[in-house]
Amino acid sequence: MSRAGGEIIGTMATIGFIGSGMIGSTVARLSVAAGHMVVLSNSRGPDTLKDLVAELGPMARAESVDDTAEAGDIVVVATPLAAISHVPVRPVVDKAVIDANNYYPQRDGNIADLDSGQICSSQLLQRHLPGASVVKAFNNIFYKHLLHLARPAGDPLRSYLPIAGDNDQALLAVANFLGQLGYGVVDYGPLAESWRQQPGTPVYGAPYGPMDSELGRPAGEASIRVALDAASR
Repeated sequence: MSRAGGEIIGTMATIGFIGSGMIGSTVARLSVAAGHMVVLSNSRGPDTLKDLVAELGPMARAESVDDTAEAGDIVVVATPLAAISHVPVRPVVDKAVIDANNYYPQRDGNIADLDSGQICSSQLLQRHLPGASVVKAFNNIFYKHLLHLARPAGDPLRSYLPIAGDNDQALLAVANFLGQLGYGVVDYGPLAESWRQQPGTPVYGAPYGPMDSELGRPAGEASIRVALDAASR
């Protein structure tokens, strides 16, 4: 893969965000803190992101969805699942695309292939983006915990996030990126296994503490592996 498909994402990479809500804006904050440029977008247009861009500073800018997808070395999709059909296809060819989505039928409507377990939500995004390499990440942690639990490598309180994907180079790029943001990773297999971190599974939210705790609690590698192994359909 070109650009973000390699094993190393250095500082001063550009991270594109399609969707700039709670998770998207939190990952953007962590990205800027790690030395990356960020390009933000949403369905309402760049002007609606002026306050967030001003808060993030000179490392951030807002663009259209298409321009954001083009600019990103890694692209983070953090829209509601029902909106993934609007993610541009051509600009993300040969890129790692991080899927931070969750399927909530009460919000997204029922999707037969997901309800039957035939595929999982990240495979739905991969189906829409055949030229990209989708990696599942960030969907299982409360955004406030994601912000506050970041720790440098070697810190005994460093937390871990699960990731899954089908392309080894994309997985390495995303693991390196998450490491720069302050998280270790548990790479537990192909995209088809990403159901293990979907809503309702043991690794969804709970390892990082209750949502009424703004700071959360550290979740080490062992606890994340145990939670993933405990998932059942």
